[in-house]
Amino acid sequence: MAALPFIKMHGLGNDYIFIDCFSKTTVALIARLDIPALARRVSDRHFGIGADGLVLILPTKEADAEMRIFNADGSEAEMCGNAIRCVGKYLYESGLCADTGISVSTLAGIRKLNLLLTDGVVSRITVNMGTPKMAADSLSLKERDTLGFISVNIGNPHAVFFRNWLISDAEMADMGARISTHPHFPHGTNVEFVHVRNMHELDVRVWERGTGETLACGTGACATAVAAFWMEETEHEVTVHLKGGNLFIQYDPIDKIVYMTGPATEVFRGQVSV
Repeated sequence: MAALPFIKMHGLGNDYIFIDCFSKTTVALIARLDIPALARRVSDRHFGIGADGLVLILPTKEADAEMRIFNADGSEAEMCGNAIRCVGKYLYESGLCADTGISVSTLAGIRKLNLLLTDGVVSRITVNMGTPKMAADSLSLKERDTLGFISVNIGNPHAVFFRNWLISDAEMADMGARISTHPHFPHGTNVEFVHVRNMHELDVRVWERGTGETLACGTGACATAVAAFWMEETEHEVTVHLKGGNLFIQYDPIDKIVYMTGPATEVFRGQVSV
């Protein structure tokens, strides 16, 4: 039985198990493993380490590093805004990247990060999240009227629902699960329920595809911010209030690019037997 080194990190409580695959020993070990099965095992909060998913940090010629992310159910995701901030912090503080400008390759494309330092330690990270694609859409649930929402793709899919009141825990668990796996979305979708506080603040709860409700979602915060601006509910710069904390989102309406700024935190390091 071998020991696989890991780092547990989180962005506003959206936590992941990170594996540094710059080590040849780790790469050789990872190559022999069933990664989706490993993601399910380590993510289990009762029988594993406990996380919203597993992230591999890999060397690549395309960027400073490559990020592959696997949800708690073992499915692979295209992009994660909270996880990529953690990757940026790890790359800089581990010495793998000496510059505060870092590029990370994902299934959604290459994302550029700008690291903000406090006493030499990464305190906040701004990520260029790319250009979102938006459209008005609707779906039907049994025993409910047709529900309208904004479909946003920011490297991964989101269904953004605006509400005049904060969603309850019971309704969140019911509707999040049903909408995320609805036949309307052949590959599933992330789901956001949004309450507009004012022109500069949003309250958001997120049901992540393949995981369930999470304390925060970086791509979800970006999706809700651009959808709110598109609907003329907010200005182009907003603070998104999530269960785990706040993210600052800036949308450039001219260049059509969205920027996300938030923290990343290392929790602990260890080894898991595989």
